[in-house]
Amino acid sequence: MFLRHKKSGSRTYLQLVENRWEEGRTKQRVIATLGRLDELQRSGELDGLVRSASRFCEDIMLLDGRHDGSVVTSTRIGPALLFERLWRDSGCQAVIRELLQGRKFEFAVERAVFMTVLHRLLSPGSDRAAEKWRADYKIWGTHDLQLHHLYRAMAWLGEELPAEEQDGCTPFSPRCVKDLIEEELFLRRRDLFTRLDLVFFDTTSIYFEGEGGETLGEYGHSKDHRPDLRQMVVAAILDQEGNPICCELWPGNTTDVKTLLPVVDRLRKRFRVQQICIVADRGMFSKGAIDELEALQVKYILGARMRRSLEVRDEVLARAGRYRVVQPEREHSKDPSPLKVKEVWVEDERRYVVCLNEEQKRKDAADRQAILDALEDKLKQGDKSLVGNKGFRKYLRQSGPHFDIDPQVVTHEARYDGKWVLRSNMNELDPSELALQYKQLWMVEDVFRSAKSILETRPIFHKCDETIRGHVFCSFLALIQRKQLLDRLERNGHAFEWRDILRDIDSLTETEVERDQKRFVLRSEVKGTAGKVFQAVGVALPKTVRCLSSANADA
Repeated sequence: MFLRHKKSGSRTYLQLVENRWEEGRTKQRVIATLGRLDELQRSGELDGLVRSASRFCEDIMLLDGRHDGSVVTSTRIGPALLFERLWRDSGCQAVIRELLQGRKFEFAVERAVFMTVLHRLLSPGSDRAAEKWRADYKIWGTHDLQLHHLYRAMAWLGEELPAEEQDGCTPFSPRCVKDLIEEELFLRRRDLFTRLDLVFFDTTSIYFEGEGGETLGEYGHSKDHRPDLRQMVVAAILDQEGNPICCELWPGNTTDVKTLLPVVDRLRKRFRVQQICIVADRGMFSKGAIDELEALQVKYILGARMRRSLEVRDEVLARAGRYRVVQPEREHSKDPSPLKVKEVWVEDERRYVVCLNEEQKRKDAADRQAILDALEDKLKQGDKSLVGNKGFRKYLRQSGPHFDIDPQVVTHEARYDGKWVLRSNMNELDPSELALQYKQLWMVEDVFRSAKSILETRPIFHKCDETIRGHVFCSFLALIQRKQLLDRLERNGHAFEWRDILRDIDSLTETEVERDQKRFVLRSEVKGTAGKVFQAVGVALPKTVRCLSSANADA
């Protein structure tokens, strides 16, 4: 049976019609004419009829819960549904539960950690914000969690291990529960072909609102450009496939150069590997650090300081020689960026590789010319105010009582256009391989952009070292889930924007409607990338409409 409208002159009537099979074909019979369509709609009788009939529908229901005392609740289900699978598959759930065995917490610590990680991914903020955010989401096992439970879970993650388990700690930080989680996750992922021949290492700083813990909060060189606030240093270490291995957390006054050797030694002990090649940027470049790496026979690929190192500036960059093309000029926007390399040996002992990107060279020259053009215009208006502008100041020289542009500085700066210089003792690798391996260090920089702009770890309000370590470590666990998801999408041939993914899965909701002692759950439509994302992870979506008994709903 079905409803149809029937025109009669200028009026339209609504009819209830039945299909019947007679004499080998379908025939329609009008059971009843319900009335004029416009009058039924205006009076609300049609809505009442549909609501009345819906009481007898078990599988399909479309109800407006605003009428007749129906109760409607709506929760977001997409994020928890998706990342719960990744949380299990990555081993995070099992590892945390194993470490909790024997600990008598009166709340579900693993659920508190998962909820915090999910909050980092979806709506970054403090633990206080996470506790309020949870109300809009359906996250299994978190209904009874309160704010103090989240604080205690963070403190457990950053809890210092006993003295007998401190082998492998650095001078800057003790071994904690988070280290055990990182090591166990690596062992679970490791197989006969898993190696740490190449690890990428980089650091950033994160500032605190307040004192910043007993030892972690110190003043130092702030990469957030907030030298007025106490901070900590966070290091991320990735393998050559871009998988996060571990994170290190140090007081804010720890310099990058001092951290390199302790990290190398700690990686060997923690992950039971002998040969490691460290890839790091120019912040790690110093003669003392290189000498110690050489003495320990540690392999390295380090970015060199082109302007500050006299050897690089006056010998390496001044050395004549032809570049070898590794990657040609781009024909399409998606092609890899152009790359040329030139090998330079100093005193037959120190190996450098000069890398050149012609595309970047043209951009650097154009940017400098734009600055010089603006500087010339400013000089005509008066030059004293220009001295305070760092972008202008380096190109100026004093000529009598006034300033003008120094052509020697302009020529000197042009030497660096599109270039970067590497120092390495990986003599078995071709210069082109060294350059390509170093370019992968940008994966780590992408991780930090994710941690600070997407996961928004900062600012931190905690006052105890252990809760601070746990707070930041949850962002590291979130990065693991992000990498897992992006890898699965890549294997399925998808390249979606991260923000599009989060927006689309976050739009998936369930609405629970209760009426006449029956409950129905209605799932919203799947939008944008969400369908392919769930398919790539192997998560089945709930049915569009489900009928629940009252007993099941209460459970």
